[in-house]
Amino acid sequence: MARNKTAYVCNDCGSEHGKWQGQCQDCGAWNTLAEVRLGPAVAGAARKGYAGAVGELQSLASVRVEDLPRIASGYEELDRVLGGGFVPGSAVLLGGHPGAGKSTLLLQVLCRLAAARSCLYVTGEESLQQVALRARRLGLAADELQLYSETSLEAILAQAVQHRPAVLVVDSIQVLHSEQASSAPGSVSQVRECAAALTRFAKQSNTVLIMVGHVTKDGALAGPKVLEHIIDCSIMFEGGSDSRYRTLRGHKNRFGAVNELGVFAMTGEGLKEVRNPSAIFLNRSEVQAAGSVVMVVWEGTRPLLVEIQALVDESNYGNPRRVAVGLEQNRLAMLLAVLHRHGGLQLGDQDVFVNVVGGVKVLETGADLALLFAIVSSFRDRPLAEDLVVFGEVGLSGEIRPVPSGQERLQEARKHGFSRAIVPKANAPRGDIGMEVVAVSTLAEAIEAL
Repeated sequence: MARNKTAYVCNDCGSEHGKWQGQCQDCGAWNTLAEVRLGPAVAGAARKGYAGAVGELQSLASVRVEDLPRIASGYEELDRVLGGGFVPGSAVLLGGHPGAGKSTLLLQVLCRLAAARSCLYVTGEESLQQVALRARRLGLAADELQLYSETSLEAILAQAVQHRPAVLVVDSIQVLHSEQASSAPGSVSQVRECAAALTRFAKQSNTVLIMVGHVTKDGALAGPKVLEHIIDCSIMFEGGSDSRYRTLRGHKNRFGAVNELGVFAMTGEGLKEVRNPSAIFLNRSEVQAAGSVVMVVWEGTRPLLVEIQALVDESNYGNPRRVAVGLEQNRLAMLLAVLHRHGGLQLGDQDVFVNVVGGVKVLETGADLALLFAIVSSFRDRPLAEDLVVFGEVGLSGEIRPVPSGQERLQEARKHGFSRAIVPKANAPRGDIGMEVVAVSTLAEAIEAL
């Protein structure tokens, strides 16, 4: 009898190795190789048309370019992250921490879509009774939605072929298992084979496929890295059970812009859209305190006003602490060095704590100047003006670099009642926009403008 061939696949990058070793040779990660049993080769006919129908070769100029028909989810915040709605034949991966509200959001979306088109919700982690109880508690119209409780890939595909749903939800991809792979559910081979088979069915049948994915303790999507390459759109649901607000952020999107942000509020009736996120994150205290400043960040295609707070205190230990919540830790240390060299403030013996109010994660460099202003305000114990808004990138030589969409940021700040702004010189408006704008080119000029 022939022996079953095995390979060792890296969970981070998906590269294969002939034998087990402690470190992956391709990505350098440690203890990420998992044994995978290689099943029998699938016939070539089963692999045809992975990205749709098999066609003939043609030139790029002869390809017909038409607007992709999108299916509106009924939630503008979700449609914003998706790029305008669901695209037929696309595969969407929704990840998030336990309790973030992934199943609740998908159940609400499918109950709305089921009134106009066929939808199938496949649950592998919850029973049908549990899903029905949640729908009843949220007051959803569940008359037209089809439910199916199964973890076998072949059984799910059989039901999908029979009913031909327009939208198919699989909750979750980590609990599925295929007969083609002999490993346990959730392993590298099972997740890869199940995701590839479901995506192939979605593209061949023009079905919208939504897969729920688990995350690791570090917040990354569990499973092989090749899973993120298979799908068309990857979105993450951020926010724990201790926070009322949830943020939906796009990390990969073949049909729209990435890094789009959608904000939801978790209530007793399910997830509710937050149409004006800036009003939530700007809920400032009545007492004006030092170390607080408002910045304008750019999330996808819209500006967002967020308050940033800093606390600078004398350190009682030999190694001062640098803590950043919602910002990058290494960038905070770099900006403190720039502040010392080009701003003349020595904070080597001070503990520095910075926080973005509302639990928002700021990933862009346009928050550099606002972060330094909050630190200077806390260090000198001088509150900043309530009508002041700041944005700009700070370079290592102390220069203030421009940021994209500067005019749109200023218009958003003026809309919320701000009358004064400190911005990079290249982002200064050419005409009168109804607010005082101070343009600076160096960090020294910015500190003097305070």
